[in-house]
Amino acid sequence: MTDQPRISFSDGHTIPQVGLGVWQTPNDVAVTAVKAALEAGYRHVDTAAIYGNEEGVGEGMRASGVPREEVFLTTKLWNDAQGHDSALRAFDESLKRLGTDYVDLYLIHWPSAHRGLYVDSWKALVRLKEEGRARSIGVSNFNADHLERIIGETGVAPVLNQIELHPDFPQKALRSVHEKNGIRTESWSPLGQGHLLDHPTITALAGKLGRTPAQVIIRWHIQNGLIVIPKSVTPSRIVENFQVFDFELDGEAMQALDSLERTDGRIGPDPATATF
Repeated sequence: MTDQPRISFSDGHTIPQVGLGVWQTPNDVAVTAVKAALEAGYRHVDTAAIYGNEEGVGEGMRASGVPREEVFLTTKLWNDAQGHDSALRAFDESLKRLGTDYVDLYLIHWPSAHRGLYVDSWKALVRLKEEGRARSIGVSNFNADHLERIIGETGVAPVLNQIELHPDFPQKALRSVHEKNGIRTESWSPLGQGHLLDHPTITALAGKLGRTPAQVIIRWHIQNGLIVIPKSVTPSRIVENFQVFDFELDGEAMQALDSLERTDGRIGPDPATATF
């Protein structure tokens, strides 16, 4: 298995820095993608209830033959199940679909602030952590004010916030908030949903290094200390996306990628205004 870095959480657990994302991956495809990833050396898989593929993820994990305790598994609470008791029920349903009795990380998928329930949901996750059924707990798409509120009202900080993050949209201010609170940053859509793969700066770097554009971008995330979950369902690309531990970007290359930041770089919804 490829030796890869792990990132430490404030609760003492660790997470493999590179994982497989399975957003928009149907159940049957998730089986083969997860199996291929684990066979390639991945030990981190990120899914969510709303993805509708928890069954496939669990099946792919079992088909790989990799012991459950070697795989870091993340899933997430969807917005319509927010609230203390409903979050606990949703967690049980996720475990049943995944075919496991615990997850390594459970996240609130969005603050969905207009519902007014994310603090109650967070209290449910704190309980799941205390019970040991969620080894670690965190959030996704939370802004600084959402983080401040859950920490202030419960005294428990999430170990991680999974946010949209890529060279076009590096989220420096929010990452600074994370650092102050001992929260790790995980990047979703780390390749900019594919549009960055043709960027001339990135393709030039890739050509110079003899790497793929995706490998260059993933390496940028790694060297920024970010946890990164590139999505692919193609076995060859799954393997390529994991072959990022045997080279480094020099300071000039990192600066070139940092310079791609755009004020309009966000692709997905803004958590401050999202109402789903």
